[in-house]
Amino acid sequence: MEQDKIVSEIKKLSLSQKLILTQDIWDSIALERGNLPMPDWQKSELERRYSQYKQGNLALHDWREVHEGLREKYR
Repeated sequence: MEQDKIVSEIKKLSLSQKLILTQDIWDSIALERGNLPMPDWQKSELERRYSQYKQGNLALHDWREVHEGLREKYR
């Protein structure tokens, strides 16, 4: 199916149908994420951060604290 035709069909959907479709698309991407190649720059950054973590030079934060801080900042 051509992209233009897909977009045309999506525009005909109700908001709730679009949201369900979006979730289905994200779910299918999540299932295939192992097939996505990681760029070299991203691998290098992960290695750098992991090295900092192993050396004790990286401050880690609890997700709840981060989430709460962001909620406060953008309220």
